Amino acid sequence: MEIGSKIKQLRCRASLTQEQLADKLGLSAQAVSKWENSATMPDISLLPELAQIFGTSIDELFDLTTEQKIRRIENRMDIQDDLEEDVFREYESFLKEQISDSDNKQRITSVLAYLYHHRMESYARKAAYYAREAIQMEPEKKDCQWILQKAEGSAAWDWNIANHSRTIEFYKKLISESGERFPSPRPYYYLIDNLIADHRTKEARVYLKCLEEYPEFRPYKAKVYEAAIELAEYNEPKADEIMEKALADHHDEPGLMYEAAQYYARKCDYEKAIQYYEASFAAEENKKPRYTDALDGIADIYVIMDDYGKAAETKKRILDLLKNEWGFTEETIIHKTETEIQQLNMHGRE
Repeated sequence: MEIGSKIKQLRCRASLTQEQLADKLGLSAQAVSKWENSATMPDISLLPELAQIFGTSIDELFDLTTEQKIRRIENRMDIQDDLEEDVFREYESFLKEQISDSDNKQRITSVLAYLYHHRMESYARKAAYYAREAIQMEPEKKDCQWILQKAEGSAAWDWNIANHSRTIEFYKKLISESGERFPSPRPYYYLIDNLIADHRTKEARVYLKCLEEYPEFRPYKAKVYEAAIELAEYNEPKADEIMEKALADHHDEPGLMYEAAQYYARKCDYEKAIQYYEASFAAEENKKPRYTDALDGIADIYVIMDDYGKAAETKKRILDLLKNEWGFTEETIIHKTETEIQQLNMHGRE
């Protein structure tokens, strides 16, 4: 339905004449008539007021399909750091109403999770800001230290807080309930990652064997996991040996370059990490648009090394990639990256 027809439908539903609607908007009845006859369209600045008069949303004025509304929600979250309370509630209500649609249930559930995660990150940033302020006032007090820890996902010393047992049990149950082999290898990746993070290496080896049975599983990834397991068992020489052999045997695998970079970054061998991050990024030259992960890793390493100038240069490479390969202009990530560059340049001048 065109917007003119939709305005007419909503006007009639609200028991308003064209003259009455025009009076509320400070326009002539002829202007409303032209909208309804599709001769002209209302100015975009009038849409919020029209929605308010009809007691509806701007989306309903355009009579968007469910998929169009979902995309609009996703795009807005991509662009905005914070959603106004009424907008958040509108999106939440719409998604919950649609979740019973069996054809789109997974899609809508996923977007609803994104909506709550977006809100969580928004509040986490605020929590971190005020926690830092409070800590600076009285550093000896503990109350805001743990709030900052939770808000920013920083390290927790207490094992009972730092372990990943809940996530591990979720993926174990997901895999076991499938009966035979799980249809996708992906849950195994997340399960093994968390097992290694908790140094539960015996279990990690068992699930790695299961993972290796999948035809789509790349052989070099098994070596990456084996090296990570040895490192988690504090056997660094053996881990290095496995990684070096993997690099020799699978030197044509772009994915291995990235995994090697992560391996050496975890060991604080930063020069090697940068070398392989750059190799990983270069290998993707013909697969544009490229992701920023490798460059993000390089920038983080330069910050750790107190080389703020090179960190800023790397962030500029990221900004260029986002604009020229992804076509981003107003997204949150653009503003975030620009702010990071400014902050890094300020650090470099100090």
